[in-house]
Amino acid sequence: MNIPVSSSALASVLAEMGISDIADATIRQSGAIGRKLEKTTSTEFLHLEMGIPGLPPSAVGIEAECAALRSGIASQYPDMLGAEPLKQEASRFLKAFLDIDVAPLGCIPTVGSMQGGFCAFMLCSQLSPDKDTILFIDPGFPVQKKQAQLLGVRSESFDIYDYRGDRLGAKLEEYLSTGRIAALIYSSPNNPAWFNLTDEELETIGTLATKYDAVVIEDLAYMCMDFRKPLGRPFEAPYQPTVAKYTDNYIIMMSASKMFSYAGQRIAILAVSDTLYNRKYPELERRHKMARLGDALVLGIMYAISSGVSHSAQYALAAMFKAASDGELDFVADTSEYARRATLTKKMFLDNGFHIVYSKDGDEEVSDGFFYTVGYKDLGAADLVRELMLYGICSIALSLTGSRQQGVRICVSQLNSDHQFDLLSQRLSLFAANH
Repeated sequence: MNIPVSSSALASVLAEMGISDIADATIRQSGAIGRKLEKTTSTEFLHLEMGIPGLPPSAVGIEAECAALRSGIASQYPDMLGAEPLKQEASRFLKAFLDIDVAPLGCIPTVGSMQGGFCAFMLCSQLSPDKDTILFIDPGFPVQKKQAQLLGVRSESFDIYDYRGDRLGAKLEEYLSTGRIAALIYSSPNNPAWFNLTDEELETIGTLATKYDAVVIEDLAYMCMDFRKPLGRPFEAPYQPTVAKYTDNYIIMMSASKMFSYAGQRIAILAVSDTLYNRKYPELERRHKMARLGDALVLGIMYAISSGVSHSAQYALAAMFKAASDGELDFVADTSEYARRATLTKKMFLDNGFHIVYSKDGDEEVSDGFFYTVGYKDLGAADLVRELMLYGICSIALSLTGSRQQGVRICVSQLNSDHQFDLLSQRLSLFAANH
């Protein structure tokens, strides 16, 4: 075992890739650094940097997609609004697991939530000339800020670390009261910190979004994965908490990637509230010759970007939604494997002097799941990313996610064998001994 890797080997790879500060390395760059070092040092690296599903894809989806392909639909352009079976089942799935009513019309397939977010940012920035800014409640998925940048849309952000609970309202109002916020976005369960916004916090967000007429973009990529609660029983409480209970100004992003381990087919749903879908905006009429928000989104924006979503993948997602709503596919039980991995590895980090950075939801410890965050003594984020890399552990700096805290994001999805758990334990022990 060539651990720790030499600093010169890492420096050589960073120079080759043109990376001056490892804290600025993107998720995919971090993985690439590790893979290059694997080759040059003949050392296995542990890839804790990227949220690739580590479970088999849903068999229900595979069978439905194969059947759709065999029926010949690959030769047909998909309806821009989406295949009707998917729209019906998406609406039913939202009722089954969030207890909200969204008409099938407003359940729009997208090429993963990546496209959904991109289109939502573009749409919201066009609703009013006075509202030109997207507010990011950080930490969050780094690429979403890149999307706003690519669109030329102004953005603001704040780290929620010091603003949980009853402190959230005043902080949000600082931004919303300017009149410039077109939309705000967050994820819950959160990427990277895995905290879950409480109903009280969601009520605060929803109430203020209504007061200041801003759209809430709620990223539910990890829906029902707060494994502290018995979520995931269709049409039974408790349900996934959602801002949709507290405002009509919402767009929900709901992806197949993690819930059903169906990431490769790039399929998700953008669920637009009935009120928002049917609302008319003079600025949309001017730009797109379509005043109704839903029409401008689908026929004005999404059509120009992708001309629809993979036809067969829509039937896969429809079948997975249906099986879940029927109680035949327990996606929460399936994905709880991530909680087991997080429980085991968190203990390894804590036993070796690390601490959890985002550690609480109110008075409760954060759930174990797909991600968590760790820091080490007084090491800054860049130093910690670099030091872990020398010990064969790939991660990303929290600064990349908009966090103002010192630490790194850990993803457990690619830890698929006892051998990898053993390697992680050994390397963290050596790290602690040398620090």
